[in-house]
Amino acid sequence: MTGQPMVKAEGVHKSYGAAHILRGIDLEVQNGEVFCLVGPSGSGKSTFLRCINHLERIDGGRLSVDGELVGYKQKGDKLYELKDSEVAVQRRDIGMVFQRFNLFPHMTALANVMEAPIQVKGESKAVARERAERLLDRVGLRDKTGNYPSQLSGGQQQRVAIARALAMEPKLMLFDEPTSALDPELVGDVLDVMRDLAESGMTMIVVTHEMGFAREVGDSLVFMDGGVVVESGNPRDVLGNPQQDRTKAFLSKVL
Repeated sequence: MTGQPMVKAEGVHKSYGAAHILRGIDLEVQNGEVFCLVGPSGSGKSTFLRCINHLERIDGGRLSVDGELVGYKQKGDKLYELKDSEVAVQRRDIGMVFQRFNLFPHMTALANVMEAPIQVKGESKAVARERAERLLDRVGLRDKTGNYPSQLSGGQQQRVAIARALAMEPKLMLFDEPTSALDPELVGDVLDVMRDLAESGMTMIVVTHEMGFAREVGDSLVFMDGGVVVESGNPRDVLGNPQQDRTKAFLSKVL
């Protein structure tokens, strides 16, 4: 254990034209921590998550994962953006699960999970298949390996998406509202998989509206609004006894 945080954001800014989405985000996520981001739509949560693996480039500040700058290298006191191929190498270590499942529709569940290790890491089909079967079993889909996405429920597709992200053996998992597109009765299965991941020690950043999950599983919670961190702390403290008026107003509507 080096003691360095898994994710460190220092004064991160992001704009789209005149819209200033992130306004100087400072936060740290420790190794093995489940870190929950909550807040109203448009507060910058998903944008920040996408900045962590350089799907969005930041306009100011610094973002590092496991001690390494994301998307940039420093020479002297200047930052230079990395080439796409160099960013792709960094992304191998960062798994991301989106709101929409983004599975390949023409591939079975098993093939979806096998694809990236074969294409990106050059693994043999045998090795990739063995891991994919193990991961699909872990997310409760052992009997669905030969099914195509169209033959799976939304909750099952999302669990395949989680297995697919895990197949690259990442050191960090990012979840962008992974249950918001699901029917209510399917949410529990996906959250159960995420609980299991948390218990295994995976470092996770979760943008979520599931306050029960944040309270129960989260180690840290940040409430964002208007592109800034309004309040942060232990999830049970922030959700149970918020200190800021803006946090109180938000939680009064969602709890």
